[in-house]
Amino acid sequence: MKKIKDFMGIVVAFSIITIVTITPVYAQQKSKLTDPEIASAAVVANQNDIDFAKIARQKSKNEEVLKFAETMAKDHKAVIDQAVALVTKLKVTPKDNTLSRKLTADAANTKKMLLSKSAKSFDKAYIDNEVGYHKAVIATVETVLIPQSTNEELKGLLQNVVPALKAHLEHAEMVQKMFASK
Repeated sequence: MKKIKDFMGIVVAFSIITIVTITPVYAQQKSKLTDPEIASAAVVANQNDIDFAKIARQKSKNEEVLKFAETMAKDHKAVIDQAVALVTKLKVTPKDNTLSRKLTADAANTKKMLLSKSAKSFDKAYIDNEVGYHKAVIATVETVLIPQSTNEELKGLLQNVVPALKAHLEHAEMVQKMFASK
């Protein structure tokens, strides 16, 4: 049983490491992201967390995990709605790019991992992923998306989202502590 637990810990750690590698890769990119590419990456990152929350709502029975997942779904949907309203107003079409494709591919792996979890191990894996995902997204927004955004309204939207992302991270870390001793 310990070997299985260790293996699952390695899988979760690998998923988090994969996500955390996004920031350095894109921070060092020679080519700058355009505003349509930034908009695409922002929408994809938010949609990924909504998708993770849907899985949590299907698999978890833990009240704190379910409350957290509900918050993620609601808050990230609101950010997508704001982004859609802004790009519609600006007549900008989000453009798929290397970052948005990487976010999508990594999320597909994470979803597969989460769906494979037993009921007993799901909650910890979900919350561990949320902690790592929010750290990576915050870093990417602060070091890549905001600095590379040229439109002030898009930059403002991204800056306004950072406090909510940090609150999500704190909430996830609080829930994560429930599973630390298990």
